[in-house]
Amino acid sequence: MTPHVSHYIHGSLHRNNNEGRRLPVFNPAHGEVIREVICADDKAIADAVSSAQEGFVKWSGMSPSKRAGVLFAFRELLVRHTDSLADLIGQEHGKTIADAKGEIQRGIDVVEFATGIPHLIKGAFNSNVGGGIDLYSMREPLGVVVGITPFNFPFMIPLWMGVMAVACGNAFINKPSERDPSTPNRIGELWSEAGLPDGVWNVLHGDKEAVDALLVHPEVAAVSFVGSTPVGEHIYRTGTASGKRVQAFCGAKNHMVITPDADLDRAADALIGAGYGSAGERCMAISVAMPIGEETADKLVERLAPRVQQLQIGPWNDSKADMGPLITPEAKTRVERLIESGINEGAELVVDGRGYTLQGYEKGNFMAGSLFDRATTSMEIYKTEIFGPVLTVARAQHFDEAVEAVNNHEYGNGVALFTSRGDLAQAFTNAVDVGMIGINVPIPVPMAFHHFGGSKRSKFGDTQMHGPESVIFFTKMKTVSARWFDSEHMGDTGAQFAMPTNR
Repeated sequence: MTPHVSHYIHGSLHRNNNEGRRLPVFNPAHGEVIREVICADDKAIADAVSSAQEGFVKWSGMSPSKRAGVLFAFRELLVRHTDSLADLIGQEHGKTIADAKGEIQRGIDVVEFATGIPHLIKGAFNSNVGGGIDLYSMREPLGVVVGITPFNFPFMIPLWMGVMAVACGNAFINKPSERDPSTPNRIGELWSEAGLPDGVWNVLHGDKEAVDALLVHPEVAAVSFVGSTPVGEHIYRTGTASGKRVQAFCGAKNHMVITPDADLDRAADALIGAGYGSAGERCMAISVAMPIGEETADKLVERLAPRVQQLQIGPWNDSKADMGPLITPEAKTRVERLIESGINEGAELVVDGRGYTLQGYEKGNFMAGSLFDRATTSMEIYKTEIFGPVLTVARAQHFDEAVEAVNNHEYGNGVALFTSRGDLAQAFTNAVDVGMIGINVPIPVPMAFHHFGGSKRSKFGDTQMHGPESVIFFTKMKTVSARWFDSEHMGDTGAQFAMPTNR
Protein backbone atom coordinates (compact mmCIF):
# COMPACT_ATOMS: atom_id res chain seq x y z
CA MET A 1 0.00 0.00 0.00
CA THR A 2 1.38 3.42 -0.98
CA PRO A 3 2.04 5.66 2.05
CA HIS A 4 -0.04 8.81 2.19
CA VAL A 5 0.66 12.37 3.27
CA SER A 6 -2.15 13.96 5.24
CA HIS A 7 -2.72 17.46 6.57
CA TYR A 8 -0.95 18.66 9.71
CA ILE A 9 -3.67 20.31 11.79
CA HIS A 10 -3.68 21.34 15.46
CA GLY A 11 -0.33 19.76 16.25
CA SER A 12 -0.87 16.36 14.64
CA LEU A 13 -1.79 14.60 11.42
CA HIS A 14 -5.40 15.19 10.48
CA ARG A 15 -7.71 12.62 12.03
CA ASN A 16 -9.66 12.15 8.78
CA ASN A 17 -6.45 11.22 7.02
CA ASN A 18 -7.98 8.66 4.65
CA GLU A 19 -10.52 11.01 3.11
CA GLY A 20 -10.26 13.21 0.04
CA ARG A 21 -8.80 13.01 -3.45
CA ARG A 22 -5.27 11.67 -3.70
CA LEU A 23 -2.46 12.79 -5.96
CA PRO A 24 0.77 10.88 -6.63
CA VAL A 25 4.09 12.10 -5.22
CA PHE A 26 7.08 11.01 -7.31
CA ASN A 27 10.75 10.59 -6.60
CA PRO A 28 12.05 12.55 -9.63
CA ALA A 29 15.26 10.52 -9.81
CA HIS A 30 13.52 7.13 -9.89
CA GLY A 31 10.41 8.36 -11.68
CA GLU A 32 8.30 6.23 -9.35
CA VAL A 33 5.41 7.04 -7.01
CA ILE A 34 6.68 6.99 -3.42
CA ARG A 35 3.70 8.57 -1.65
CA GLU A 36 0.22 9.92 -2.22
CA VAL A 37 -0.91 13.29 -0.91
CA ILE A 38 -4.48 13.80 0.22
CA CYS A 39 -6.21 16.91 -1.11
CA ALA A 40 -8.17 18.98 1.37
CA ASP A 41 -11.92 18.72 1.26
CA ASP A 42 -14.32 21.24 2.79
CA LYS A 43 -14.08 19.61 6.23
CA ALA A 44 -10.28 19.66 6.28
CA ILE A 45 -10.29 23.33 5.29
CA ALA A 46 -12.83 24.14 7.99
CA ASP A 47 -10.82 22.18 10.57
CA ALA A 48 -7.58 23.99 9.63
CA VAL A 49 -9.14 27.44 9.85
CA SER A 50 -10.92 26.63 13.11
CA SER A 51 -7.68 25.29 14.56
CA ALA A 52 -5.82 28.41 13.45
CA GLN A 53 -8.43 30.65 15.06
CA GLU A 54 -8.08 28.77 18.34
CA GLY A 55 -4.29 28.83 18.17
CA PHE A 56 -4.27 32.53 17.36
CA VAL A 57 -6.13 33.45 20.55
CA LYS A 58 -3.55 31.71 22.74
CA TRP A 59 -0.44 32.69 20.73
CA SER A 60 -1.28 36.36 20.19
CA GLY A 61 -1.84 36.72 23.93
CA MET A 62 1.73 35.66 24.67
CA SER A 63 4.41 38.31 25.04
CA PRO A 64 6.82 38.88 22.14
CA SER A 65 9.64 37.67 24.38
CA LYS A 66 7.91 34.34 24.98
CA ARG A 67 7.23 33.99 21.27
CA ALA A 68 10.92 34.64 20.63
CA GLY A 69 11.76 31.82 23.01
CA VAL A 70 9.81 29.36 20.87
CA LEU A 71 11.62 30.66 17.80
CA PHE A 72 15.00 30.04 19.43
CA ALA A 73 13.98 26.46 20.24
CA PHE A 74 12.69 25.95 16.69
CA ARG A 75 15.98 27.18 15.25
CA GLU A 76 17.95 24.65 17.29
CA LEU A 77 15.72 21.82 16.07
CA LEU A 78 16.17 22.84 12.44
CA VAL A 79 19.95 22.82 12.84
CA ARG A 80 19.85 19.43 14.54
CA HIS A 81 17.67 17.88 11.82
CA THR A 82 19.33 19.47 8.78
CA ASP A 83 20.61 16.16 7.37
CA SER A 84 17.26 14.38 7.50
CA LEU A 85 15.42 17.44 6.17
CA ALA A 86 17.84 17.69 3.24
CA ASP A 87 17.30 14.03 2.38
CA LEU A 88 13.52 14.45 2.51
CA ILE A 89 13.71 17.48 0.21
CA GLY A 90 15.91 15.53 -2.22
CA GLN A 91 13.58 12.53 -2.31
CA GLU A 92 10.56 14.54 -3.45
CA HIS A 93 12.10 17.51 -5.23
CA GLY A 94 15.24 15.94 -6.72
CA LYS A 95 17.75 18.64 -5.81
CA THR A 96 21.11 17.53 -4.49
CA ILE A 97 21.78 17.22 -0.77
CA ALA A 98 24.23 20.15 -0.91
CA ASP A 99 21.62 22.31 -2.64
CA ALA A 100 18.95 21.27 -0.15
CA LYS A 101 21.21 22.17 2.78
CA GLY A 102 21.73 25.61 1.25
CA GLU A 103 17.95 26.02 1.09
CA ILE A 104 17.64 24.97 4.73
CA GLN A 105 20.24 27.49 5.85
CA ARG A 106 18.44 30.34 4.09
CA GLY A 107 15.28 29.33 5.92
CA ILE A 108 17.12 29.23 9.25
CA ASP A 109 18.41 32.75 8.52
CA VAL A 110 14.82 34.04 8.67
CA VAL A 111 14.21 32.27 11.97
CA GLU A 112 17.29 33.94 13.41
CA PHE A 113 16.08 37.34 12.21
CA ALA A 114 12.60 36.71 13.62
CA THR A 115 13.96 36.02 17.11
CA GLY A 116 14.38 39.79 17.33
CA ILE A 117 10.60 40.26 17.13
CA PRO A 118 10.33 42.15 20.46
CA HIS A 119 12.36 44.93 18.82
CA LEU A 120 10.91 44.58 15.31
CA ILE A 121 7.31 44.94 16.46
CA LYS A 122 7.82 48.02 18.65
CA GLY A 123 5.51 50.97 18.12
CA ALA A 124 6.21 54.70 18.58
CA PHE A 125 5.46 57.24 21.31
CA ASN A 126 5.27 61.02 21.60
CA SER A 127 4.38 62.80 24.82
CA ASN A 128 2.33 66.00 25.13
CA VAL A 129 1.68 66.40 21.41
CA GLY A 130 -0.93 68.98 22.31
CA GLY A 131 -3.19 69.85 25.23
CA GLY A 132 -1.59 67.27 27.52
CA ILE A 133 -2.28 64.49 25.03
CA ASP A 134 0.15 61.60 24.60
CA LEU A 135 0.20 59.80 21.27
CA TYR A 136 1.39 56.23 20.72
CA SER A 137 1.09 53.53 18.09
CA MET A 138 1.29 49.76 18.31
CA ARG A 139 1.29 46.84 15.92
CA GLU A 140 -1.08 43.92 16.35
CA PRO A 141 -1.33 40.60 14.46
CA LEU A 142 -3.98 40.11 11.79
CA GLY A 143 -5.29 36.70 12.82
CA VAL A 144 -5.30 33.73 10.43
CA VAL A 145 -2.95 34.12 7.47
CA VAL A 146 -2.17 31.78 4.57
CA GLY A 147 1.05 31.00 2.71
CA ILE A 148 0.79 29.32 -0.71
CA THR A 149 4.25 27.95 -1.43
CA PRO A 150 5.94 26.41 -4.52
CA PHE A 151 7.59 23.06 -5.19
CA ASN A 152 11.08 24.38 -5.84
CA PHE A 153 11.76 25.44 -2.24
CA PRO A 154 9.55 23.24 -0.03
CA PHE A 155 11.44 24.26 3.11
CA MET A 156 12.75 27.77 2.56
CA ILE A 157 9.67 29.56 1.23
CA PRO A 158 7.28 28.32 3.97
CA LEU A 159 9.78 29.69 6.48
CA TRP A 160 10.30 32.96 4.60
CA MET A 161 6.56 33.58 4.85
CA GLY A 162 5.37 31.76 7.90
CA VAL A 163 8.09 32.44 10.45
CA MET A 164 7.59 36.20 10.30
CA ALA A 165 3.81 35.74 10.32
CA VAL A 166 4.02 33.60 13.45
CA ALA A 167 6.59 35.83 15.13
CA CYS A 168 4.17 38.74 14.76
CA GLY A 169 1.51 36.74 16.63
CA ASN A 170 -0.56 35.34 13.76
CA ALA A 171 -1.65 31.77 13.08
CA PHE A 172 -0.33 30.41 9.78
CA ILE A 173 -1.81 27.91 7.32
CA ASN A 174 0.66 26.61 4.74
CA LYS A 175 -0.75 25.29 1.47
CA PRO A 176 2.39 23.80 -0.08
CA SER A 177 2.89 22.29 -3.50
CA GLU A 178 1.29 18.91 -3.92
CA ARG A 179 4.48 17.71 -5.67
CA ASP A 180 6.68 17.65 -2.54
CA PRO A 181 4.39 17.80 0.51
CA SER A 182 6.37 15.90 3.16
CA THR A 183 8.86 18.60 4.14
CA PRO A 184 6.14 21.12 5.13
CA ASN A 185 4.60 18.49 7.41
CA ARG A 186 7.98 17.91 9.02
CA ILE A 187 8.27 21.66 9.63
CA GLY A 188 4.95 21.50 11.48
CA GLU A 189 6.18 18.64 13.66
CA LEU A 190 9.33 20.54 14.59
CA TRP A 191 7.29 23.64 15.47
CA SER A 192 5.22 21.53 17.85
CA GLU A 193 8.36 20.06 19.40
CA ALA A 194 9.68 23.61 19.89
CA GLY A 195 6.61 24.50 21.97
CA LEU A 196 4.42 26.32 19.44
CA PRO A 197 0.78 26.05 20.59
CA ASP A 198 -1.44 23.75 18.58
CA GLY A 199 -3.15 25.47 15.67
CA VAL A 200 -0.59 28.23 15.16
CA TRP A 201 1.10 26.35 12.29
CA ASN A 202 -1.14 24.16 10.13
CA VAL A 203 -0.36 22.46 6.81
CA LEU A 204 -3.22 21.95 4.38
CA HIS A 205 -2.51 19.94 1.23
CA GLY A 206 -4.25 20.08 -2.12
CA ASP A 207 -4.35 21.87 -5.43
CA LYS A 208 -6.34 24.72 -6.97
CA GLU A 209 -9.55 23.76 -5.16
CA ALA A 210 -7.94 24.24 -1.75
CA VAL A 211 -6.31 27.51 -2.84
CA ASP A 212 -9.55 28.98 -4.14
CA ALA A 213 -11.41 28.03 -0.96
CA LEU A 214 -8.81 29.76 1.21
CA LEU A 215 -8.79 32.88 -0.98
CA VAL A 216 -12.45 33.59 -0.24
CA HIS A 217 -12.66 32.22 3.30
CA PRO A 218 -14.04 34.99 5.56
CA GLU A 219 -11.67 34.14 8.44
CA VAL A 220 -8.47 34.41 6.38
CA ALA A 221 -6.98 37.90 6.75
CA ALA A 222 -3.96 37.77 4.43
CA VAL A 223 -2.37 35.61 1.75
CA SER A 224 1.27 35.36 0.68
CA PHE A 225 2.14 33.48 -2.53
CA VAL A 226 5.16 32.36 -4.53
CA GLY A 227 4.72 30.78 -7.96
CA SER A 228 3.98 31.52 -11.59
CA THR A 229 2.69 34.88 -12.80
CA PRO A 230 -0.69 33.68 -14.16
CA VAL A 231 -1.49 31.95 -10.86
CA GLY A 232 -0.12 34.86 -8.83
CA GLU A 233 -2.30 37.34 -10.69
CA HIS A 234 -5.35 35.15 -10.06
CA ILE A 235 -4.52 34.90 -6.36
CA TYR A 236 -3.92 38.64 -6.05
CA ARG A 237 -7.14 39.63 -7.81
CA THR A 238 -9.31 37.03 -6.07
CA GLY A 239 -7.84 37.62 -2.62
CA THR A 240 -8.02 41.40 -2.74
CA ALA A 241 -11.56 41.24 -4.12
CA SER A 242 -12.39 39.25 -0.99
CA GLY A 243 -10.96 42.00 1.22
CA LYS A 244 -7.66 40.32 2.06
CA ARG A 245 -4.11 41.59 2.08
CA VAL A 246 -2.23 39.78 -0.69
CA GLN A 247 1.40 39.69 -1.78
CA ALA A 248 2.30 37.51 -4.76
CA PHE A 249 5.86 36.84 -5.90
CA CYS A 250 5.83 35.48 -9.41
CA GLY A 251 7.72 34.63 -12.59
CA ALA A 252 11.17 35.73 -13.62
CA LYS A 253 13.60 35.92 -16.52
CA ASN A 254 16.82 37.00 -14.91
CA HIS A 255 19.62 38.49 -17.01
CA MET A 256 23.34 38.69 -16.40
CA VAL A 257 24.95 41.54 -18.33
CA ILE A 258 28.69 41.07 -18.93
CA THR A 259 30.78 44.10 -19.93
CA PRO A 260 33.99 43.85 -22.02
CA ASP A 261 36.15 44.66 -18.98
CA ALA A 262 34.68 41.87 -16.81
CA ASP A 263 36.67 38.86 -15.64
CA LEU A 264 35.20 36.35 -18.09
CA ASP A 265 36.37 33.24 -16.24
CA ARG A 266 34.59 34.39 -13.10
CA ALA A 267 31.55 35.40 -15.14
CA ALA A 268 31.43 31.97 -16.79
CA ASP A 269 31.73 30.16 -13.46
CA ALA A 270 29.00 32.37 -12.00
CA LEU A 271 26.70 31.62 -14.94
CA ILE A 272 27.19 27.87 -14.56
CA GLY A 273 26.17 27.94 -10.90
CA ALA A 274 23.36 30.45 -11.35
CA GLY A 275 21.99 28.93 -14.55
CA TYR A 276 22.19 25.22 -13.82
CA GLY A 277 22.01 24.94 -10.03
CA SER A 278 18.90 23.06 -8.90
CA ALA A 279 18.44 22.12 -12.60
CA GLY A 280 17.42 25.72 -13.26
CA GLU A 281 14.28 25.39 -11.14
CA ARG A 282 14.80 28.66 -9.26
CA CYS A 283 12.94 31.92 -9.66
CA MET A 284 16.29 33.66 -9.21
CA ALA A 285 18.17 31.49 -11.74
CA ILE A 286 20.13 33.38 -14.37
CA SER A 287 18.68 32.14 -17.65
CA VAL A 288 19.91 34.91 -20.00
CA ALA A 289 23.55 35.91 -20.40
CA MET A 290 23.89 39.22 -22.23
CA PRO A 291 27.53 39.92 -23.13
CA ILE A 292 28.25 43.36 -24.60
CA GLY A 293 30.09 43.26 -27.93
CA GLU A 294 30.87 40.38 -30.28
CA GLU A 295 34.35 39.78 -28.90
CA THR A 296 33.06 39.55 -25.34
CA ALA A 297 30.31 37.17 -26.46
CA ASP A 298 32.66 34.91 -28.42
CA LYS A 299 35.07 34.62 -25.50
CA LEU A 300 32.24 33.99 -23.03
CA VAL A 301 30.61 31.22 -25.10
CA GLU A 302 34.05 29.66 -25.60
CA ARG A 303 34.38 29.42 -21.81
CA LEU A 304 30.79 28.34 -21.15
CA ALA A 305 30.49 25.41 -23.58
CA PRO A 306 33.02 23.06 -21.98
CA ARG A 307 31.79 23.92 -18.49
CA VAL A 308 28.22 23.01 -19.48
CA GLN A 309 29.36 19.75 -21.02
CA GLN A 310 31.24 18.84 -17.84
CA LEU A 311 28.25 19.23 -15.52
CA GLN A 312 27.76 16.16 -13.32
CA ILE A 313 24.17 14.90 -13.34
CA GLY A 314 22.91 12.54 -10.65
CA PRO A 315 20.28 11.68 -8.04
CA TRP A 316 19.77 13.76 -4.93
CA ASN A 317 22.08 11.59 -2.80
CA ASP A 318 25.04 11.58 -5.21
CA SER A 319 27.62 13.81 -3.52
CA LYS A 320 29.41 14.39 -6.84
CA ALA A 321 26.33 15.64 -8.70
CA ASP A 322 26.09 19.30 -9.68
CA MET A 323 22.38 19.02 -10.37
CA GLY A 324 19.59 16.49 -10.17
CA PRO A 325 16.46 15.78 -12.21
CA LEU A 326 13.51 18.00 -13.00
CA ILE A 327 10.49 17.71 -10.74
CA THR A 328 8.12 15.84 -13.13
CA PRO A 329 8.05 14.26 -16.61
CA GLU A 330 5.76 17.12 -17.66
CA ALA A 331 8.38 19.67 -16.60
CA LYS A 332 11.01 17.84 -18.65
CA THR A 333 8.72 17.71 -21.69
CA ARG A 334 8.05 21.44 -21.41
CA VAL A 335 11.76 22.28 -21.31
CA GLU A 336 12.42 20.05 -24.32
CA ARG A 337 9.65 21.80 -26.24
CA LEU A 338 11.16 25.20 -25.48
CA ILE A 339 14.58 24.00 -26.66
CA GLU A 340 12.97 22.87 -29.92
CA SER A 341 11.31 26.27 -30.29
CA GLY A 342 14.70 27.96 -29.90
CA ILE A 343 16.13 25.85 -32.69
CA ASN A 344 13.14 26.54 -34.92
CA GLU A 345 13.39 30.30 -34.35
CA GLY A 346 17.04 30.38 -35.35
CA ALA A 347 19.04 30.37 -32.11
CA GLU A 348 22.29 28.37 -32.17
CA LEU A 349 22.15 25.34 -29.86
CA VAL A 350 25.79 25.10 -28.75
CA VAL A 351 25.22 22.32 -26.19
CA ASP A 352 22.18 20.01 -26.35
CA GLY A 353 21.18 18.49 -23.01
CA ARG A 354 18.26 16.50 -24.32
CA GLY A 355 18.26 12.72 -24.43
CA TYR A 356 20.31 12.30 -21.28
CA THR A 357 19.90 9.02 -19.41
CA LEU A 358 21.51 7.87 -16.18
CA GLN A 359 22.25 4.20 -15.65
CA GLY A 360 20.02 2.78 -12.98
CA TYR A 361 17.70 5.79 -13.18
CA GLU A 362 16.29 5.37 -16.68
CA LYS A 363 12.80 6.46 -15.54
CA GLY A 364 14.11 9.64 -13.90
CA ASN A 365 13.43 13.15 -15.17
CA PHE A 366 17.06 13.88 -15.98
CA MET A 367 18.36 16.39 -18.50
CA ALA A 368 21.89 17.60 -19.06
CA GLY A 369 22.60 21.29 -19.45
CA SER A 370 21.73 23.10 -22.69
CA LEU A 371 23.35 26.29 -24.01
CA PHE A 372 21.98 28.60 -26.69
CA ASP A 373 23.86 31.40 -28.44
CA ARG A 374 22.68 34.23 -30.69
CA ALA A 375 19.15 34.35 -29.33
CA THR A 376 17.11 37.49 -29.91
CA THR A 377 14.62 39.24 -27.68
CA SER A 378 11.74 38.16 -29.93
CA MET A 379 12.34 34.43 -29.38
CA GLU A 380 10.25 32.33 -27.02
CA ILE A 381 13.34 31.01 -25.22
CA TYR A 382 14.22 34.62 -24.36
CA LYS A 383 10.75 35.73 -23.33
CA THR A 384 9.60 32.64 -21.41
CA GLU A 385 10.71 31.46 -17.98
CA ILE A 386 12.02 28.01 -18.94
CA PHE A 387 12.55 26.72 -15.39
CA GLY A 388 15.07 24.13 -16.52
CA PRO A 389 18.81 23.68 -17.17
CA VAL A 390 18.96 25.99 -20.18
CA LEU A 391 21.13 29.10 -20.48
CA THR A 392 20.53 31.49 -23.36
CA VAL A 393 23.16 33.92 -24.65
CA ALA A 394 21.57 37.02 -26.19
CA ARG A 395 24.25 39.40 -27.46
CA ALA A 396 24.06 43.18 -27.00
CA GLN A 397 26.17 45.62 -28.96
CA HIS A 398 26.42 48.27 -26.27
CA PHE A 399 25.58 49.00 -22.65
CA ASP A 400 22.38 50.95 -23.33
CA GLU A 401 21.00 48.12 -25.48
CA ALA A 402 21.50 45.70 -22.60
CA VAL A 403 19.76 48.01 -20.12
CA GLU A 404 16.89 48.51 -22.55
CA ALA A 405 16.48 44.75 -22.98
CA VAL A 406 16.34 44.21 -19.21
CA ASN A 407 13.78 46.97 -18.78
CA ASN A 408 11.62 45.89 -21.70
CA HIS A 409 11.16 42.37 -20.38
CA GLU A 410 7.84 41.77 -18.63
CA TYR A 411 9.60 40.30 -15.59
CA GLY A 412 11.76 42.23 -13.15
CA ASN A 413 12.75 39.82 -10.42
CA GLY A 414 16.56 39.75 -10.42
CA VAL A 415 19.46 40.92 -12.59
CA ALA A 416 23.24 40.77 -12.39
CA LEU A 417 26.04 42.87 -13.88
CA PHE A 418 29.59 41.56 -14.14
CA THR A 419 32.06 44.40 -14.59
CA SER A 420 35.22 45.91 -13.17
CA ARG A 421 33.97 49.49 -13.63
CA GLY A 422 32.27 51.19 -10.72
CA ASP A 423 30.76 53.90 -12.91
CA LEU A 424 28.94 51.31 -15.05
CA ALA A 425 27.76 49.51 -11.96
CA GLN A 426 26.27 52.71 -10.56
CA ALA A 427 24.66 53.63 -13.87
CA PHE A 428 23.22 50.11 -14.22
CA THR A 429 21.82 50.08 -10.68
CA ASN A 430 20.09 53.40 -11.27
CA ALA A 431 18.73 52.52 -14.72
CA VAL A 432 17.24 49.02 -14.41
CA ASP A 433 13.66 48.42 -13.29
CA VAL A 434 14.35 45.22 -11.35
CA GLY A 435 13.74 44.39 -7.70
CA MET A 436 17.02 42.66 -6.85
CA ILE A 437 20.36 43.58 -8.42
CA GLY A 438 23.71 41.83 -8.16
CA ILE A 439 27.01 43.54 -8.99
CA ASN A 440 29.45 40.68 -9.63
CA VAL A 441 26.96 38.56 -7.64
CA PRO A 442 25.07 36.13 -9.87
CA ILE A 443 22.10 35.31 -7.61
CA PRO A 444 21.31 38.50 -5.67
CA VAL A 445 18.92 37.02 -3.10
CA PRO A 446 19.01 39.39 -0.10
CA MET A 447 19.73 38.11 3.39
CA ALA A 448 16.89 37.70 5.86
CA PHE A 449 17.32 41.14 7.42
CA HIS A 450 16.68 42.80 4.04
CA HIS A 451 13.74 42.34 1.67
CA PHE A 452 13.02 39.92 -1.19
CA GLY A 453 10.84 40.95 -4.12
CA GLY A 454 10.80 41.94 -7.78
CA SER A 455 9.03 44.47 -9.97
CA LYS A 456 6.78 44.57 -13.03
CA ARG A 457 4.97 41.24 -13.51
CA SER A 458 7.29 39.47 -11.10
CA LYS A 459 5.28 40.79 -8.15
CA PHE A 460 1.73 41.82 -7.25
CA GLY A 461 1.23 43.85 -4.09
CA ASP A 462 3.14 46.60 -2.34
CA THR A 463 5.21 44.77 0.26
CA GLN A 464 8.28 42.56 0.08
CA MET A 465 9.03 39.20 1.68
CA HIS A 466 10.96 38.78 4.94
CA GLY A 467 13.00 41.59 6.44
CA PRO A 468 11.40 44.45 8.39
CA GLU A 469 8.74 45.00 5.73
CA SER A 470 7.21 41.60 6.49
CA VAL A 471 6.25 42.98 9.90
CA ILE A 472 4.20 45.63 8.10
CA PHE A 473 2.44 43.01 5.97
CA PHE A 474 1.60 40.67 8.86
CA THR A 475 0.41 43.30 11.36
CA LYS A 476 -2.11 46.13 11.60
CA MET A 477 -1.49 49.49 13.21
CA LYS A 478 -3.39 51.08 16.09
CA THR A 479 -2.75 54.67 17.15
CA VAL A 480 -3.91 55.89 20.56
CA SER A 481 -4.36 59.49 21.71
CA ALA A 482 -4.54 59.61 25.53
CA ARG A 483 -5.02 62.37 28.08
CA TRP A 484 -5.35 61.95 31.86
CA PHE A 485 -7.07 64.59 33.95
CA ASP A 486 -5.87 65.68 37.36
CA SER A 487 -8.96 65.27 39.54
CA GLU A 488 -7.98 68.31 41.65
CA HIS A 489 -7.17 70.56 38.72
CA MET A 490 -9.62 69.67 36.04
CA GLY A 491 -8.91 72.76 33.95
CA ASP A 492 -11.33 73.97 31.31
CA THR A 493 -14.43 71.93 30.72
CA GLY A 494 -17.04 72.02 28.04
CA ALA A 495 -17.42 70.68 24.53
CA GLN A 496 -14.54 71.03 22.07
CA PHE A 497 -15.62 71.29 18.45
CA ALA A 498 -12.20 71.20 16.76
CA MET A 499 -9.71 68.38 16.54
CA PRO A 500 -6.78 68.54 18.99
CA THR A 501 -3.81 70.51 17.71
CA ASN A 502 -0.22 70.87 18.86
CA ARG A 503 -0.92 74.30 20.36
